[in-house]
Amino acid sequence: MMTKSNPGTLARIMALTAMLASPLAPALDQELALAQDAQQQAPAENAPPIVQDDSPDYASELPSSYVTSSHQIMAYNRAIKDAESREGAYGASLSESVLGLARILQSQGRHDEAIKLYKRGQHLTRINEGLYCPQQIPMLQGEIASHKALQSYALADERQNYLYRVQTKAIGSGDALVDAFMDQAKWQYEAYQLGLGRGGYDRLIDMWELYRMAFNDVIEREGKASPKLLRPLHGMLEAQYLISSVDIRPSTPVFTEDGQIDEELLRFKTYHAQSYKQGNAVIEAIASIEQAQTQHRDSSPAQTLVMLGDWRLWNGRTDDAWAAYREAATELARESDAQEKARRLFGEPVPLPAIEDINPLPPTVTTDEQAVTLAFRVNEQGKVRDIERLDDDEEADRQAYRLIRQLRNTRFRPRLEAGQPVETDNIVKSFQIQ
Repeated sequence: MMTKSNPGTLARIMALTAMLASPLAPALDQELALAQDAQQQAPAENAPPIVQDDSPDYASELPSSYVTSSHQIMAYNRAIKDAESREGAYGASLSESVLGLARILQSQGRHDEAIKLYKRGQHLTRINEGLYCPQQIPMLQGEIASHKALQSYALADERQNYLYRVQTKAIGSGDALVDAFMDQAKWQYEAYQLGLGRGGYDRLIDMWELYRMAFNDVIEREGKASPKLLRPLHGMLEAQYLISSVDIRPSTPVFTEDGQIDEELLRFKTYHAQSYKQGNAVIEAIASIEQAQTQHRDSSPAQTLVMLGDWRLWNGRTDDAWAAYREAATELARESDAQEKARRLFGEPVPLPAIEDINPLPPTVTTDEQAVTLAFRVNEQGKVRDIERLDDDEEADRQAYRLIRQLRNTRFRPRLEAGQPVETDNIVKSFQIQ
């Protein structure tokens, strides 16, 4: 049972995270040499300008819908050439116009051209401002966005790692650094989903550690009851859901075929073994902070109790989960809008994790969009049974097969009646084809 006020919770979570205090070590070194080369490269006396007279006219051959943008492009071209004539090929004022032009091209979907300009802008800022100058951050972010748009995810990963290195060197403790930790953590999740580079184990560990670092930065500056702790705490909970979802057993051998210790797997097993305890501590910390922020109002902890019940059910602690759900229902009964809140939380089965960023199923659709339509039931234990496909779109057969497998492996928060979990029949959902 979760207590309404637990002043020792944050101290407990700090102690728990200290057990897993391995320093974050993303693979960034390969980018350092590139950046150092850029800084050390002295501008040649007769170096060609960034935009030469015979360079492409970015405003030419544009469709009529780009008329406004074409004028902006020509204006940026003129500004770049004027700056070069005044200051030379590496003038300090060039980077601003290069960045503006890159953003215009990016907005038109001309990502290859935009990437070249973003890289030129980074080169200029490193020469004029230094290797880890903050001025290159928006240019790196723009380059990464274009790599993603082109589905060049490996390149996006390399640049994201270098961006993180720049941010941690250039930004001191504060909200901007917390945002950098959070953004890098989100990228680790994206990279994990895409199966990029290093093994998935490291991605999930880095995700947890980055959110933990954001949490610690807020603690040091604002104390243990700051509402700004909630963002990293929710990220930490997401990481624990993902870590715990990996099917790995204590008996899983940690030796490779040639007899060497698989250090990555060994490290991950430590995190995996602590996952349930860590998740509980994170949820209690969220509850304590929310309670402290709303104690002047008649606030119910029902939502956090549901969060706790979901975490317990996800980890197979069904009896403890039902207890948390019943306690949440009791708390809801005291609310003026109890019926509406109970309907929203317990009126229908909810797939777990009930967290938007890591929802296990694709979005449902109610329009005539292309979709896979499935009928199924969810029993009182939250398990899916009797899946039947209702649509006949043969072109979506592969996606439908994958979705059925996904649905079968998804645990649901079951519907509750009078505080008791009950089975729900005849569920029909149309899922967006992805």
